[in-house]
Amino acid sequence: MDSIPPGRLLQNSRDGHVDAHDHLKGFGGLHGGLALALVTSAMRGHAEGRELVSVTGRFGRTIDTRFRIDTALTHAGRSSSIVSGRAESERGPLLDSWAVFAAAADDVSWPAVEQPMPEVPTPEECDVFAIPKEFVPISTSMEIRPVGSARPYAGGDRAELVAWVRLLEDDIPPDALRFVFLMDALAPSYAAVLSTPALVPTVEITVRPGAGLAKASSPWLLLRATTQQAASSGWSSEGIDAWGPDGTHLGSAQQLRMVRGG
Repeated sequence: MDSIPPGRLLQNSRDGHVDAHDHLKGFGGLHGGLALALVTSAMRGHAEGRELVSVTGRFGRTIDTRFRIDTALTHAGRSSSIVSGRAESERGPLLDSWAVFAAAADDVSWPAVEQPMPEVPTPEECDVFAIPKEFVPISTSMEIRPVGSARPYAGGDRAELVAWVRLLEDDIPPDALRFVFLMDALAPSYAAVLSTPALVPTVEITVRPGAGLAKASSPWLLLRATTQQAASSGWSSEGIDAWGPDGTHLGSAQQLRMVRGG
């Protein structure tokens, strides 16, 4: 069980204890996107038959040990349910989360608005970006193929990273839980303008799956992460969009990050 891959782990997550195994860690602790996806999986038990619309996670500290997930239904309406969740260890709260789940809407057809996919080469035309597993062990579970020349800590002139990403354990298209996880797959886009290594951890992340995710047919996602603003204090906000290889917009995310230094 210690080496269970992240995609399979997400299939059975519920309230109860979870071990932060080494192969699931990012920079020092459990991968943030995976942690949020695990809590989301447990929260989903309170909204059977409803689809995830939005989930937000706020991290209090690094998740580097065994922890417990607790969830609760806070609102159950005709059109939506709101569920709260918490990951907590003996040291105290690690991650607080809340999610909105919606019932299927009948006979509704409002105009759709989606971000168009940028013109990019296919995954097969892009080289694999190898991340040392000593720094990011969970990177061995993913394949990342950057688009363009921007790389983390390369001192570029634009705080943006674009790459194709997928899980390596199978060829299954992403469902809502894998989507939550993979929306945190890239390095911080702010790192693209830095020339020296520095930790830029996530303080808060919100993931919103799009309507197109239900029709995804490929394990690949194209992610475009862009720092929308950054202050000299180190706080930054990041927007992330995702598309499938066929150009379908799969959803978006927002991250609040803070530079912690080298």
